[in-house]
Amino acid sequence: MNTESIKINETPIILSTGIYDLLKDHLRRRKLSRYNEAKLELELKHARQVLRNELPADVVTVDTNVKVKEMESGKEFIYKLVAPAKARRKHNTLSILSPIGVAILGYTKGTIVQWEMPEGIKKYQIEDVTKIG
Repeated sequence: MNTESIKINETPIILSTGIYDLLKDHLRRRKLSRYNEAKLELELKHARQVLRNELPADVVTVDTNVKVKEMESGKEFIYKLVAPAKARRKHNTLSILSPIGVAILGYTKGTIVQWEMPEGIKKYQIEDVTKIG
């Protein structure tokens, strides 16, 4: 696979140390496509780690509501991202380790993110980020 074609955003992702470690562990389990694995490795290599209470309010992390727009279709989606153990379909919550969760973790409002989904590589713009609770 040619990793030259993988582009990461100019602004590094910002993650709490706990989320950084969770993503590193997720990578080790080899559950991602080769494209996403290579992209996440690059993102983590350049990531800025901060304490959880130092995360800027507009960064996608655990316990945030995120509104994203799929660039190709213009459709908007709202995700309530929570820790993997707390994700429940009946509560309309989604694990941060779901495909879209991993794709947007650490990014800020306004960022356009590219990620490989089951139906191919998609681009999403993060429209809004708010803390839950």
